[in-house]
Amino acid sequence: MVALRTYVQKVARSDANVLICGPTGTGKELVAESIHGGSRRQSAPLVSVNCAAIPDSLLESELFGYEPGAFTGAAERYPGKLRLADQGTIFLDEIAEMSPVGQAKILRVLESREIFPLGARRTSKIDVRVVAATNQDLESMVQRHSFRQDLFFRLNVARINVPALRDRPDDILELFMHYVRRFNSRYGSHVQAPTAELTTCLRGYEWPGNVRELRNCVEALFIDPPDGTIAVEHLPEQFRKIFQGHREDQVSERDALLAALSHTNWNKKMAARELHWSRMTLYRKLEKYKISGSH
Repeated sequence: MVALRTYVQKVARSDANVLICGPTGTGKELVAESIHGGSRRQSAPLVSVNCAAIPDSLLESELFGYEPGAFTGAAERYPGKLRLADQGTIFLDEIAEMSPVGQAKILRVLESREIFPLGARRTSKIDVRVVAATNQDLESMVQRHSFRQDLFFRLNVARINVPALRDRPDDILELFMHYVRRFNSRYGSHVQAPTAELTTCLRGYEWPGNVRELRNCVEALFIDPPDGTIAVEHLPEQFRKIFQGHREDQVSERDALLAALSHTNWNKKMAARELHWSRMTLYRKLEKYKISGSH
């Protein structure tokens, strides 16, 4: 994450188009805000567009704007998202969800740096930096012809990959306590650090919703917060079930690992084969469950 932050700072100082990739909830929008905030465009607007939420019928009017009388109901001029972002940054979130029609229109803007508002008589120049984000594999989508290759190459100049929370378990407790402090300050509470048992659960859970899910967990905790340390039983029901189930799964996995090692007389290669794991996975589980031994 330190390397990621350093690279984001370098990207911010350039004016290149940016593609931010990573699972849902990892903070791609925060990365976009950091890029804009560290750029020469920081005094101009950062305009966000949720590409999945704009139907083709509204795409041109939302992005390019319109003149009065351009269509029924267009009583006033609307500059459009791209014009609103002029001299600044436009953040195209969930770019993979944009329709082929929308992709073609965005590509034209990237190539010409011009927009043509509905009802206008001529195009007008704009100066925007484009930052796009996706939780999907755009390379695979290009191969399947569901995402334009030329648009991908236009966007994929500065590439930033935001890792899933499960890939950085050392950050989990830090983030958890960051949100605890934030909500303590907001609500005047005195919630303290989690117990050792809950810490183990937090680090062992895969967090499919990533940082957003972690934040929601802490926020839900503050509906009825403990006055002191946080234990598993203090969590709201949905998270309590998750961690209790995960704890049971861990016990089962540890037992299965010990059984395989016992069956194979602690031959790690044979135990890994019996469990259908790679040897690297087996060594990782041995470390995780603090199991030591020799064959």
